[in-house]
Amino acid sequence: MLVAAAVCPCPPLLVPEVAAGAAFELDDARTACRDALGVLAAARPDLLVVVGPAEADREGPYPAGAAGSFAGFGVGLSVRLGGPSGDTAPAGRELPASLAVGAWLLDRARWSGIPVEGLAVGERLAVDSCALAGKELAARADRVALLVMGDGSACRTVKSPGYLDERAVDFDSAATRALGDADLPALSALDPSLSYALKASGRAPWQVLAGAAEGAGLGGQLLYADAPYGVGYTVAAWS
Repeated sequence: MLVAAAVCPCPPLLVPEVAAGAAFELDDARTACRDALGVLAAARPDLLVVVGPAEADREGPYPAGAAGSFAGFGVGLSVRLGGPSGDTAPAGRELPASLAVGAWLLDRARWSGIPVEGLAVGERLAVDSCALAGKELAARADRVALLVMGDGSACRTVKSPGYLDERAVDFDSAATRALGDADLPALSALDPSLSYALKASGRAPWQVLAGAAEGAGLGGQLLYADAPYGVGYTVAAWS
């Protein structure tokens, strides 16, 4: 059963070594992510699963200890998904960027003692499939927590990665409100086609969360919402 969730954005720029001289610009987001992870720890889960978006060839589950890096962003920094200290990372695929950022957040919070696994979902995954994946995650243990990684639209300004789209502000406002209120129907109602057009990588992970939270009776708290670099970032905690 799902007992807690943290929703965090997944730009590699959250990692100060990647952001370099601009690291201070996301200090408030990092602080909010730390606070959201504190809610997860306080829930004392038996299992933590990091859920985030990925390209089609990187979708699927990732075991505890799976490794990732930020070498593709010019930084020689490696991370692992939890696992006891000293364990060798299992052979297999490298973590997609969203899960690597999640692993970095957990390492920064000194998360330990609880198994950590990963699930990467495609940005076009159907709503019903997201809900089913969430329900399966919630049934994995008596007390399950999710760290849900994903960004809102990338079309807030002319300098955004996706240029300006006038629909982006309304989309992000609706998503942020739903995440802050733990509003499951509103999250499930986010349109996959519009989300994809707005380059909102968080839609599928958020709908996985909605599926996992069905019947759990969790309440939400909005910790951060902004659009630096023209991309919507939201941090929320559910408990």
